[in-house]
Amino acid sequence: MIEAKGINKYYGQLHVLRDVSISVGKKEIVSIVGRSGAGKTTLLQILGTLDSPDSGVVEYDGQNVLKLGERELARFRNRNIGFVFQFHQLLPEFTAIENVMIPALIGGDRQNDAYRRAKELLEYMGIADRIGHKPAQLSGGERQRVAVARALVNHPAVVFADEPSGSLDSENKAELHRLFFKLRDEMQQTFVIVTHDEALANGADRIIHMSDGTIRM
Repeated sequence: MIEAKGINKYYGQLHVLRDVSISVGKKEIVSIVGRSGAGKTTLLQILGTLDSPDSGVVEYDGQNVLKLGERELARFRNRNIGFVFQFHQLLPEFTAIENVMIPALIGGDRQNDAYRRAKELLEYMGIADRIGHKPAQLSGGERQRVAVARALVNHPAVVFADEPSGSLDSENKAELHRLFFKLRDEMQQTFVIVTHDEALANGADRIIHMSDGTIRM
């Protein structure tokens, strides 16, 4: 489904990614591990079209998305890619359901349709009674579940998660990890996860080890 070939990325004189190639299949959970500075997050951002490489190709089902114009790429990202970050990045002035609705509304969905889909996802996440609460009124685990629902609202082909359980306690970490595998099994969702959490990494279908900007076999 995703094929990245010969990815190189520089920040000034620093060669952050060195000829990296990676493939991700549909319904696969792939974890990317390595020490800080190995290039994991940079690779995730490039695969997720948030950043572009200095050389290389990123294909989704054979389409080189790096050739899309800025507007086309933004639309592609909105419709095909979901993101979950370590600190959830929910908008504090909006309720849980409003946060989940935002990508659907940006994508042009009608408000009623976006609301219905967001409500269904929050019910699936087990936090239906919290849909009217703002992020400050939610626990860390609840906020991250809202973030996962937001990532899923447009039925993306893949969800990229950057240290998604890094700010959670042990109980909420375990719950979030179980949720990812439930989503894969029940919704056929694909995940690419950067993590330092050994339990999450070891439970993935495949582990990719990175060091000094390269993939170690």
